[in-house]
Amino acid sequence: MENVKIFSCPTAESFTEEICKSLNLHIGKIKYQKFSNDNNFVQILETVRGKDVYVVQTTTPPVNERIMELLITIDALKRASANSVKVVLPYYMYSRSDKKDQPRIPITAKLMAQLLEAAGATRVITCDLHNPAIQAFFNINCDRLSAQNLLQNYFKEKNLKDMVIVATDAGSSKKAYKYSKYFGCPIALIDKRRDGNNDKAIATTIIGDVKNKNAIIFDDEVDTAGSMIETAKILDKFGAKNIYAGCTHGILSGPAIERIKNSPIKEMVVTNTVPVSKEKQINKIKILNIAPTFADAILRIQENKPLGELFKIY
Repeated sequence: MENVKIFSCPTAESFTEEICKSLNLHIGKIKYQKFSNDNNFVQILETVRGKDVYVVQTTTPPVNERIMELLITIDALKRASANSVKVVLPYYMYSRSDKKDQPRIPITAKLMAQLLEAAGATRVITCDLHNPAIQAFFNINCDRLSAQNLLQNYFKEKNLKDMVIVATDAGSSKKAYKYSKYFGCPIALIDKRRDGNNDKAIATTIIGDVKNKNAIIFDDEVDTAGSMIETAKILDKFGAKNIYAGCTHGILSGPAIERIKNSPIKEMVVTNTVPVSKEKQINKIKILNIAPTFADAILRIQENKPLGELFKIY
């Protein structure tokens, strides 16, 4: 790993430190500054000539500010003659804008891919994309890691009996089946309806048996928690004994924390792909560290080893 340098954008230092700790590396020195005219300035404070560089960025609000920081950093590294500039995005920005399902709207996930490539990124490493097809938006390598093993191992250690895996809607049934196969337990499906861009999802009924069972809801992300809470309420209504949730990305925006606090969910497990501020770290929320998985991926990429052993594809 002598030829590798890892840099952090301003809000990604904690996650980057975890990666560097696993790889026994130091975070690269970099300077960020905001001019009085609100323009960003980035300067690399050590040589990267001929190096394989990784730059880590998270999605702490404001997200658009994070995007500009990342693009400017990539450009600075490229102009400093880095051999390669690989971007580590634990959570891919605008991943939910992945298709044109309404008139006259953008496909912003595709635009993000084009911007990263135009800035000079040579590879992107991300995790549990909202839609795996986003990988095809890139003309460079895009590695999609997964938190599936991390979440599976956590719930396996709980040694829960009478489990049932719950799919929040028909679209997540395939994912629920993969988890149910691992745990050797049945699945249940929520009949859910969503209205356009409205974040409020309405769960109407449940297909499957959850009575007196430990129900676990797996999803790729929890944002305002509207969908998750509606699912939990209907599970509670149909007699579930305990309700757990496992999500890769804990966005937890808007009323999410208050909703979770007042919900029948016993525990919600998320990873640190998105930083969870201290005020959001209530007793019901458990945060798992996925940074070592990214560190393993970086090591394998540098050693030209396959990544398939790190995760399971949904």
